[in-house]
Amino acid sequence: MLGWLKNCVLQITGKSGGAAATTTKNSAKTGKRSASSSRSKKRSDQGHRGRTDKRDMNRPRSLGRAAHPVAISPTELQHHEQLRIIPRSEHGISRQHIDEAALKVLYRLNKAGYKACLVGGAVRDLLLRRVPKDFDIATDATPEEVHELFRNSRLIGRRFKLVHVQFGRMIIEVATFRAAHDDSESARQNAEGRILRDNVFGDISEDVWRRDFTVNALYYDISNFSVIDFVGGMEDIEQKRLRLIGDPDMRYREDPVRMLRAVRFAAKLGFSIDESCRDFIYQQGALLTDIPAARLYEEALKMFHSGHALASLQSLRDYRLLQYLFPSALKHLDADPVADTFLQLAMASTDTRVHEELPITPAFLFAALLWAPLQEATKKRIAEGLPYSVAIQKAATSLLSEQVRYVSIPKRFTTVMRDIWALQTRFGYRKGKRMQATLEHPKFRAGYDFLCLRARAGEPVAEDCEWWTRIQSESTHAISTSNSYDDTDTDSDFDSDAEAEPQEAAARSPRPKRRRRRRAPRS
Repeated sequence: MLGWLKNCVLQITGKSGGAAATTTKNSAKTGKRSASSSRSKKRSDQGHRGRTDKRDMNRPRSLGRAAHPVAISPTELQHHEQLRIIPRSEHGISRQHIDEAALKVLYRLNKAGYKACLVGGAVRDLLLRRVPKDFDIATDATPEEVHELFRNSRLIGRRFKLVHVQFGRMIIEVATFRAAHDDSESARQNAEGRILRDNVFGDISEDVWRRDFTVNALYYDISNFSVIDFVGGMEDIEQKRLRLIGDPDMRYREDPVRMLRAVRFAAKLGFSIDESCRDFIYQQGALLTDIPAARLYEEALKMFHSGHALASLQSLRDYRLLQYLFPSALKHLDADPVADTFLQLAMASTDTRVHEELPITPAFLFAALLWAPLQEATKKRIAEGLPYSVAIQKAATSLLSEQVRYVSIPKRFTTVMRDIWALQTRFGYRKGKRMQATLEHPKFRAGYDFLCLRARAGEPVAEDCEWWTRIQSESTHAISTSNSYDDTDTDSDFDSDAEAEPQEAAARSPRPKRRRRRRAPRS
């Protein structure tokens, strides 16, 4: 009985500030815990009061701090006629299919009294019985509060402030629920409506309208394992339909990359783009010219390196978006059936390698995309009197300089592209040291695959492909040990063959020993 009374006193004093926690020697351990909790709470309160200008302005408007928060409040229910809460028994998402790191983040946020939901493509893929590529989490905690909860986290982003929680190589992205734009400094748009900064926080009912597509606006609530659907995303998944949330014209203007995302998701999931969203893609495609080339490069990688490159290429052509990514390639695809066939074979080959989990490099596909423009530019320079080896070098430099204005290809990949192109000129050597040097080239396998795709497309190189196929089986060199799609090697071999032989000879000859001159002793 006495112990129970002591515990009651300690609990009461701990809530009032912890001043009486150290009055009893027998309860020193419990008193320290209560005082520590009080000091932590005091520091938290002082932190909130000390940053009222920025933090309170961007703070979520509905921050529940209950131990078991309710996902949807009664106020939110009144404003969403389409709201649908699917209980655990009516959907197929199991925690066994969610990454352990993502579950740790969800559980810790929920235990701390915040709303925590798995959101985006992970929920969509789990409902489609697919393996999610990554796991994104949405919460009502501010980025600073999330950062305080996880020591293994860091704050990133200016346009969208996020938290990355790192577990080894696994990164869990945590974002705060966002609200509609206002005229504050936390939300800025340019004259065309594109969002430049977006750090206006809100609650889950406001956050859903900031998502792009209905199938990506489903929330998996960790507190009761239900799926929350505000905008009919479950029905769109069942109908295999891709539909934007809100006015398509305005949403494309906010972020023109959504047009590329629509094409990518349609190709990846086998969905059809809703008619209301499809028409505006033709009208607003030119907005992509305002997007940084580096961001378009990332989008191109997602389209061409996710196992649906061929379908994505066809969709880009159908919606007239390829001209804003690879304009020189599009010109030749429409006019040259051989170039069109070659590029389709290259895309299909990349898809096969992705599905078979073989290594791939962006350099191979980009080299295929720009091969036809490179041939035309090389012919023009040969007509001007330049030798072939010099003409192809100058043509490649000019073509790549023009291409990076649209899609910024990193130098480590353009170097490999040059190697692949240079090898096409060397496959004509069938004897002597030049043949041996070609066979031992670090990018031989990538160049050889490129050559055989050209032969299958109808270019007059079938004899070369057959000869190099045969010579590989007869050669005693372990060609298979070289990784054809390893993009770590950046040594370019795009020099003329006439200049290569003296360099090889110099490399073989031993260097003369240098004598070390003795220094005169200091006086």
